[in-house]
Amino acid sequence: MTPQELWNQYKKINPEIGDEIDAWAFGAEPDILADLVIKGIKTATASAYDLYEVDKETLPQVGEYDVLLNSQDEAVCILRTTKVAVVPFKDVSAEHAYKEGEGDRSLEYWRQVHEAFFRPYLEECQIPFTQDTRIVLEEFEVVYSLDKGEIG
Repeated sequence: MTPQELWNQYKKINPEIGDEIDAWAFGAEPDILADLVIKGIKTATASAYDLYEVDKETLPQVGEYDVLLNSQDEAVCILRTTKVAVVPFKDVSAEHAYKEGEGDRSLEYWRQVHEAFFRPYLEECQIPFTQDTRIVLEEFEVVYSLDKGEIG
């Protein structure tokens, strides 16, 4: 299903979402991570703050709706952002790492895979990765999915 088709289905239930669609997939392992979202295991994500500035994109905002895509750019579900914070990499909490739902859900695992993920993108933009690199922490809920309909 296309993002527009899923958006149109949800808009019948929640017309206040408007017409503007923001659709994206997780950068690493989009299918595995989308599956964790659908299962309710992954309820948070993180991104590098500086890359928003480089790409001239706005930060996520509480209350925004997004279409989550798989690796084939097919719509999986609609998410609503429930919390956004910007913190230094070194200050990401074990609670947030757990909510991301990846690996063993530990902070140690989170730090290892996220540093490995962020470092090359930042360095490509001549931005050094440090323990003070700002990270955008986002929490979300699934409000609509293909298999379950309206959830939240």
